Amino acid sequence: MRRTILSVNYECIFFYFVGCLVIYQSVMGDPRTQQVNVTCGRQLENNPTIFVPNFVATMENISEQMRTSGFGIAVTGSGPDINYGLAQCYGDLSLLDCVLCYAEARTVLPQCYPYNGGRIFLDGCFMRSENYSFFQEYKGPGDEIVCGNTTRKNSTFGESAKQALSTAVSSAPNNRGYARAQVTVPGTNESAYVLADCWRTLNASSCRACLETASASISKCLPWSEGRALYTGCFMRYSDRDFLNPVPRSGRSRGSVIVIVVSVVSALVVLGVAVTIGIYIWKRRYIQKKRRGSNDAHKLVKTLNDSSLNFKYSTLEKATGSFDDANKLGHGGFGSVYKGVLPDGREIAVKRLFFNNRHRAADFYNEVNMISSVEHKNLVRLLGCSCSGPESLLVYEFLPNKSLDRFIFDQNKGKALTWEKRYDIMVGTAEGLVYLHENSKIRIIHRDIKASNILLDSRFRAKIADFGLARSFQEDKSHISTAIAGTLGYMAPEYLAHGQLTEKADVYSFGVLLLEIVTGRQNNRSKTAEYTDSLVTLTWKKFQAGTVEELYDPNLMLHHHHYSNVKNDVFRVVQVGLLCTQEVPSLRPTTAKALQMLTTDEQLPAPTNPPFIDEKTMELNDTCEDPWYPLNAGLSASIATITHSSFHPR
Repeated sequence: MRRTILSVNYECIFFYFVGCLVIYQSVMGDPRTQQVNVTCGRQLENNPTIFVPNFVATMENISEQMRTSGFGIAVTGSGPDINYGLAQCYGDLSLLDCVLCYAEARTVLPQCYPYNGGRIFLDGCFMRSENYSFFQEYKGPGDEIVCGNTTRKNSTFGESAKQALSTAVSSAPNNRGYARAQVTVPGTNESAYVLADCWRTLNASSCRACLETASASISKCLPWSEGRALYTGCFMRYSDRDFLNPVPRSGRSRGSVIVIVVSVVSALVVLGVAVTIGIYIWKRRYIQKKRRGSNDAHKLVKTLNDSSLNFKYSTLEKATGSFDDANKLGHGGFGSVYKGVLPDGREIAVKRLFFNNRHRAADFYNEVNMISSVEHKNLVRLLGCSCSGPESLLVYEFLPNKSLDRFIFDQNKGKALTWEKRYDIMVGTAEGLVYLHENSKIRIIHRDIKASNILLDSRFRAKIADFGLARSFQEDKSHISTAIAGTLGYMAPEYLAHGQLTEKADVYSFGVLLLEIVTGRQNNRSKTAEYTDSLVTLTWKKFQAGTVEELYDPNLMLHHHHYSNVKNDVFRVVQVGLLCTQEVPSLRPTTAKALQMLTTDEQLPAPTNPPFIDEKTMELNDTCEDPWYPLNAGLSASIATITHSSFHPR
């Protein structure tokens, strides 16, 4: 199995927001996202239709826990495709650094598919997934050590390393499984550094047993300068390099800290200066690494300051009645939206975001940067933003009919959407996507096309909203690989499994949307006592059987005494929806071609099967040539070197 490890693409440490500089005040640490080892299970998943959603749900559950505690366990499903998951950051990582490390781990673990288990050790965190409860395991046949062989040390260093290992082993079991140790090497200015971490599901005795065995094994790496023990229930590392993150000034963040310094006071002073200089150098390197993003931010700041896009926080607070719940329009993955009225009488929608982690901050910057560069009748218009108060706000045009999902998934409100209005919404959404994909200087992929992100104006015209997840890339790139983010039920299989992102991911989501508009059913909530398949699979089966009309929303017929007049049009939309949701990306049309299919009478090709129909699902053996778009000419080669993604559903 080929392995290509992605770097996490998050804006970190420094963010410039509309003239404001936000600096995280917590300890600037190293998330240590370097991969040490990945081990996949040997048992194949039983049913991909069940296994994949279970795995994604487990990752989603763990994600929420990791952001607050640096540790998470979850269980999803039952039977042979049940999924147990565990993730943990090592005790010296701050929560902010933990988020980054965990995100990187999630980009790698999906590479084990179609096997139903796997574990990954990074230098900053651990993650494991299985189809059985492994939470109490602390030893196993897969336990191993990894020795560094770049520098050979003398016996004096070896004795110091053993002393540090012994101290960590004795201290960690009664300290939530975490300990760190530093022992200076006599007669030198060197030290031996040790980190020990047991998974929090273990009791003290199991933790001690795991660390004792791991310590004995890792000692075999001496006299080499570095060693790691990768055990079923714990992780240990020693090094002649200070890889540990600084201790927070406020004290102990996750577990006690054990530091043994056999040295004089002057050595402590030198160490303090060294740590300070080290942090400074690290920050400078991080800034240089992110310089391109910072320059983009500066350009954005200048653009906003030179225009009328700035709003005072007090103005928006007053406009929304101090964010009164009575003015709340909705709540999503990126914050709450409120209706407001400006002093000049203009109605606005204000998106309110709280930056409690790096993701939210990056999303805010991304959305301002992305949407301020595009303008189209079928895209929600950004009026401005504000970060002068205690939180950052985005200001959009107000659309009185809110979002499409409020109508098509409600039998009563759905009566307001005639077939003609639904058709116009589909065409308008397609036109907006064509603009994003083809008419911009930089191609933009929205990544979260769904009914709740299609807003409706007073005449029920569609406008695409929520660009927090959008990504752009240059014309000379056939695809990009990125951490997964989106909504279950709308994400294309190649993107969900491997982070393979092209415009075809948006095409898949658009296809799901077409089927939802026609049926009035939500794809990721379609399982009922009557139907056990997803909407896409169900529609495919009914289409094959010639009974797809059974799924049509009854509201489509309320406004037509002669339903046969629009029957062919409805069926055509279903066929386009199935073409857009085909499993093989290259067989899906581009959005421009999908728009053409919707608006002309050209003959349509027969759709092939959607994802999760058979056991070959998501193997991505995409060798077909794209009949409509040259973008995918090289996609087969790209897919052959599989990239990996993280599951971060919203």
